[in-house]
Amino acid sequence: MLEGWEAWSLALFAAFCIGMAKSGFSGTSLISVAIFTQLFGAKAQAGFALPLLILADVCVFPAFRKHGNWRDVGKLLPATLVGLGIGWWLLGNVDEQFAKHLIAGLIFLLLGLQSLRVLRPGLLERVADHRAFGTAAGVAAGTTTMLANAAGPVFQLYLLSRRMPKMELIGIGARFFLLVNLIKVPLNQNLGSLTAESLLADLKLAPGIVAGILFGRALLHRVPQKAFEWMILGFASVAAIRMLVA
Repeated sequence: MLEGWEAWSLALFAAFCIGMAKSGFSGTSLISVAIFTQLFGAKAQAGFALPLLILADVCVFPAFRKHGNWRDVGKLLPATLVGLGIGWWLLGNVDEQFAKHLIAGLIFLLLGLQSLRVLRPGLLERVADHRAFGTAAGVAAGTTTMLANAAGPVFQLYLLSRRMPKMELIGIGARFFLLVNLIKVPLNQNLGSLTAESLLADLKLAPGIVAGILFGRALLHRVPQKAFEWMILGFASVAAIRMLVA
């Protein structure tokens, strides 16, 4: 599955990026999507990365379990399940090349959302205030997380509309992603992207998740997050362009 030190190094760095994303640097998750797509293909990458995401969710959830509640997660869940179904159908019915271009386009869309969040936060707040936004955000989050494990930017927009205290929003997000990633397990098994071989490789990459979480927490208060995220968005853009031309 992973052959040679270069492939293992890239995969370990992708796992590290997942850990950093869970510690607060959300843009790094897009880099992991691009790397895993290059290593395993567009249709298999989401299933391969899923156990790593669940491990990261389990690691960070205890820190936020006193904040937020499951009731707010439940409000978004029905629309998210619809989105999961759409993503599952797409992965099962499109060819590899189309899936790669679809995920590259998705990365660009999410990069745009991340950029708007920094440049025009007022505009996004007005969009988030729309009555239908919660349903649309749930469907979009379900679809993007099924296709590419990259629902973070969409979910952040949804949280903007709730106008809750920061820690409450973080607690809701921790619950949401832990639950949704567990729901995705049987869907990915059905697609054949979760295998004994992939789980063994994930186990070997687990230290990268822990290292990313610890490094992200240490870095969070020492580096200007906006500057860091712009750098990460630049790297993710280059990776998405490579996916389109490959």
